[in-house]
Amino acid sequence: MNFHLFLIILSIFVALPIVFIVNHAFKPFTELFAYPPRFLVNNPTLENFRLLFNFSAESGIPLSRYVFNSLLMTTIVILLTLLVSSLAAFALSKLHFKGKHPFNKANTMALMFVPVAVAIPRFLIIDNLGIFNTYLAHIIPMLAMPIGIFLIKQFMDQIPDDLIEASKIDGAGNWRVYWHVMLPLVQPALVTVAILTFQAGWGNVESSTIFMDDESLRTLPFYMNTLISQSGNIVAGAGLGAVAGLVMFVPNLILFIILQNKVMDSMAHTGIK
Repeated sequence: MNFHLFLIILSIFVALPIVFIVNHAFKPFTELFAYPPRFLVNNPTLENFRLLFNFSAESGIPLSRYVFNSLLMTTIVILLTLLVSSLAAFALSKLHFKGKHPFNKANTMALMFVPVAVAIPRFLIIDNLGIFNTYLAHIIPMLAMPIGIFLIKQFMDQIPDDLIEASKIDGAGNWRVYWHVMLPLVQPALVTVAILTFQAGWGNVESSTIFMDDESLRTLPFYMNTLISQSGNIVAGAGLGAVAGLVMFVPNLILFIILQNKVMDSMAHTGIK
C-alpha cells in the first residue's frame, strides 16, 4: 500500500509539467504576466490560438506548409531510420565479418556525442553533397542514430543463433532471416526507436536554421521557435509561445500513450544478455 501511495505521488509530480503546458496555452494575457505566476488557469480562453492562426494567415507562408514539411520529413526519417538501424543492428549482432567489433565500439562511443558536437561535420557533408534548400538536407543528417542501432542490437543479441541456423537450413538467406525472423521478434525495440526518431525529427530546428534559406522548406518547430521574435509584441509573443509549446508537445504525448507498452518492453529487455 505504501509503495502504491509513493507511485501515485511520484506520478502526480511527473505530470505537473504536462498540466502546466496545457494550462499555460489557455491563459489570458493578464494571467500570462501575473505575479506571482499562476500554475493553473483561472479564466481559460482561446485567444492565444486565434492569435496564432491570424498571425500565420498574415505571413507569406501558411501554417499548413510548415506542418506539411514537418510531417513529410518526420515520416520519411522514421521509416529510413528504422531500416538503416535495424539492418546495421542485424549485421553487428548476427553476421560475422572483419571489423565487426571496432564498428560496435564506434557506435557505442557515438552515444556520448551531443548533436552540437557534430554540427560542423554535418554542415560540411551537406555542403559537399550540394543539397542545401532541399528536403534531403532535413532527412540525411537525421539517419545516423547510434541509440537506435544500440537498442535494436541489444534485442537481437537475445535471439538464439539456433533459430537463425534453423532458418538457413530451411533455405532462408540473410535477407529473409532479417525480414521474416528478426524484425517480428524485435518489435518493441523498433517501436521505441520510432518514438525516439519522431521526437528528434518533430522537434528538429537545426536543419531549418542551418541548411535552409527557402522559407517554404522550413519546418513547424522552426516556425514555432521564431513566433515571439516575429510578432514584435512581447504580450502577443507570450501567448503565441504558450500555444507553440502545446502544439509541439501534444503529438509526442499522444504517440507515447499509444505505444507505451512496447516502450516498457524495450526498456525491460535492452540490458539483458
